[in-house]
Amino acid sequence: MVLLWGSNARAAHPIFFHHLLKGLRNGARLYAIDPRRTESAQWADIWLGLDVGSDIALANAMGKVVIDEGLADRRFIEHATTGFEDYAAVVADYTLERAEALTGIPGDVIRETAIAYASAPRAQICWTLGITEHHNATDNVLALINLALLTGHVGRYGSGLVPLRGQNNVQGGGDMGALPNKLPGFQDVEDDELRGKFEAVWGRTIPATNGWHLSEMFEAMDAGTLRGLHVIGENPADSEADVEHARALLRGLDTLVVQDLFLTRTAELADVVLPAAADWAEAEGTMTNSERRVQRVRRAVSPPGQARPDLDILVALAGRFGHDWGGLTAQIAWDELRTLSPMHAGMSYERLERLGGIQWPCWDEEHPGERFLHGRLWQEPLGGRPAPFLPTEWVPPVDRLDDEHPYRLTTGRHLDGYNTGVQSGGFSSPNRSWGTLDLSREDAAKLDLISGDLVRVRSRRGTVELPARVSDALRPGLTFMAVHYPEEADVNVLTIDTWDPKSGTAEFKATAVSLEKVDSAATATVGT
Repeated sequence: MVLLWGSNARAAHPIFFHHLLKGLRNGARLYAIDPRRTESAQWADIWLGLDVGSDIALANAMGKVVIDEGLADRRFIEHATTGFEDYAAVVADYTLERAEALTGIPGDVIRETAIAYASAPRAQICWTLGITEHHNATDNVLALINLALLTGHVGRYGSGLVPLRGQNNVQGGGDMGALPNKLPGFQDVEDDELRGKFEAVWGRTIPATNGWHLSEMFEAMDAGTLRGLHVIGENPADSEADVEHARALLRGLDTLVVQDLFLTRTAELADVVLPAAADWAEAEGTMTNSERRVQRVRRAVSPPGQARPDLDILVALAGRFGHDWGGLTAQIAWDELRTLSPMHAGMSYERLERLGGIQWPCWDEEHPGERFLHGRLWQEPLGGRPAPFLPTEWVPPVDRLDDEHPYRLTTGRHLDGYNTGVQSGGFSSPNRSWGTLDLSREDAAKLDLISGDLVRVRSRRGTVELPARVSDALRPGLTFMAVHYPEEADVNVLTIDTWDPKSGTAEFKATAVSLEKVDSAATATVGT
């Protein structure tokens, strides 16, 4: 079985979803856990329409059912984990009655789902931003990991934890050290020995403390301690929560450099724009996908105009700063990485070519790459450290509903849209509905709205006006906006910039809003 949790993969990850459908045709069951009855949920055996932000309550209640029904994998727990007793004590308080009150899901459905997951010979939990774009994002993920450890559904064929990546090579970016607390290969910046290894090769001192993540960068801009920014392939002037405040901070920088394929809204604010190539087609290198498979990328066409591959731009900037990196190529950089990151040591370009990609960790040139990242948990004796249970408690969204803001707004993707729309908005699509405020039939009737009527949406941070679209995917009290149309429906004017202290991710998924029909003779034509 598959628990598709906080993910509308049919719209956000359509190629992956086709693979999931093959599993369903082969007899797997799909349980979709999402506040909306999405396109993905329509394929599910059961849809669990939980209230926004109640994921931990649901996961903990499922854990209690598994334990009470004697379905916990006690042998795996004793062999491969720590902290089970503490976890059991926490979930003991999440009775089905309490969980039903917190989540809105009937208790018998929660019980059925927990038993089905624990009893399945193979089971996966797949999730995306519906889990991670909350002020307690990391705790949400830990609650899902606890379920997998409880049932032994991790580290073996057909069972596992599957965070679906939203962009190609986002995994590779993290692997290469594009994280504020990690060096390439997920090696801790604050570990003196690991940091020293990089310093010896690079010939430079690396700061001994973790850097800022994106949310902390904006706080530093606000405090005046961050005065210059180099943005590579990112559009924070549209993608940040409480975006009007973010735009003001970007405008106030002493220097803003943007390196991108397109003249994004962020690039329009920049002092300098460096036109970048499409590295997936116009440059050499590697990319890493969601299953940790590193694959070669080859240049198919030359970059147009003045556009240059990202690596070439960075090498040229280094030269302007007085550092001659010589004829640095992607392969030279990769071979250096292999000497510093043990998990990539066995991945020569020759092997990547010959084998069609290799999954890290790959320790040497005889190693095939680890098929299952956590397969070590099943080794006798246990390979490495045991996996800890990390119990978490439910807490509500920060942006509370009240009489002035009685509706919950959540965000997501459309099938034909991509992120802030920079890459997809320039192409026509017969499926495009553009920016709308989706709401339930019950709420539309209460507000005297039909599809196409203008509606004013107000949060504690800002206001937008856009067409309404009546949708059967939504329950009363819940509304939805896609993220792809900031020119027509600037959703992040509304969202709250409260962020998870462990991951730095803002709570895009749980905004409190009010709705008001705009008196206007004009209406827009939108899909129903």
